[in-house]
Parts: sequence; structure tokens; C-alpha cells
Amino acid sequence: MTLNVKERRNKTGTVLVATGEINSETSGSLLQTLLPLVREGRPLRIDLTAVTYVSSAGLRTLLVVYREAQHAGVAVTLYGVSEEVRFVMSATGFLDFFSAGEAEAAAAKATASAATRAAATAATKAAATARAAR
Repeated sequence: MTLNVKERRNKTGTVLVATGEINSETSGSLLQTLLPLVREGRPLRIDLTAVTYVSSAGLRTLLVVYREAQHAGVAVTLYGVSEEVRFVMSATGFLDFFSAGEAEAAAAKATASAATRAAATAATKAAATARAAR
């Protein structure tokens, strides 16, 4: 299986979206893609939603990226880690090296939902007050 990567840049950093398997055949090219991004010094988010498998070579690649990021003072966050990949990374201790974006994404979603509910409540109260004033 192959690994495809797409890179997106925004004001807050770089997002790398990976699709496929990170194994001995694909980890070298992934490393060649990630290291220059880390060296730029901008926060890096790696979206693993569509990654179906990570071998020991893939784990090594992520470890090298982690070490380089630590040296450069760059935050690296993993998003969309599947249960299978999460299990392997957790069992080997690799998951502890990275920020897990799912918690941040869930918090952002909860905040947005709370803001939407608050706005709806305020609009309902304003409408009720306007009706009562007539």
C-alpha cells in the first residue's frame, strides 16, 4: 500500500494529511516531508484519520519527528488516530510523545456548541421580551 500526503498551511501552522499506510516502504518519504516542516518552526498538525496501519518503521519515523520537534521547540499534534493505530502507539509509549488533537478538537466543538446554545437562548429571550412589550 502507498502513503499519500497533502500539506495545508494556515496562519497557525501547517497541517499534513496522510492517507494509507506508514510502513518500511513509505516511512522514508514521510520523514523527508515532515522534517523540513518541523525545521520551519511552525506548529505542525498531522492528520492520521485515513492512516490504516503504522509499522515499527512508521513509529521510528514519528519518533525522529518528535525528537527534531523537541530540539526545534515546535509543537506536533496528531489528529484522527484510529483505534488500531492508537493501540499500537499507546502500547509502545509513543502516544505520550505527541499532543492528541482529538481532545482539543472536542473542546473546541463543545465551546462552539455552548456558544450556539447561548445565542439561541438570548434570541428566544429577546423575542419573548419584544412580544411582552406589545
